[in-house]
Amino acid sequence: MTEPPGRRERKKAATRRKIADTALRLFLERGYDAVGIRDVAAAADVAVTTVFAHFASKEALVFEQDEDFERGLIRAVTDRAPHEPLMPALRREIHALVRHCTADDAAPVWRLVEETPALREYDESMRLRHAASLATAIAADPELSRTATACRTIARFAIDAYSLAREADDPEAAVDEIFGMIEAAWEVTGSAA
Repeated sequence: MTEPPGRRERKKAATRRKIADTALRLFLERGYDAVGIRDVAAAADVAVTTVFAHFASKEALVFEQDEDFERGLIRAVTDRAPHEPLMPALRREIHALVRHCTADDAAPVWRLVEETPALREYDESMRLRHAASLATAIAADPELSRTATACRTIARFAIDAYSLAREADDPEAAVDEIFGMIEAAWEVTGSAA
């Protein structure tokens, strides 16, 4: 069982959340390019160095849960039950991501991302990083025994499933449709190995 976070960790998490929430509010009110890190720090009542202690870049403020999403993808591979097939575990995780990113309060954020070249570029680099981490986790699992190319391809398909489904009229149905294709590709790579 996981130990609950201590006081210091809770305070750090609360500060991080406060900075991210403040930044997002300012970006949505004024526009991403009109807000600087100093503006975010002042509005969150923290030092600029505190902002950078929690976030590596201005873009990262918009994607505050990026690391949590990446860890969730990796856990879908590493924490599944013994002998549980990979695809149902990955499908569940992608469904969770899509539900989070299609919630009513997410629409203004995605509009901001689409309207801002720096955020679109960051989103793409983040997805590539997630796919690389996911591919590494898949390749490391001896039960899955696929080639590196197959692992990288399936990881990219899974990450792209999230992006495509997020934009669909029926995101849940889109995940299922896309995963039908991913599962077929996964099975083919298994028979070729």
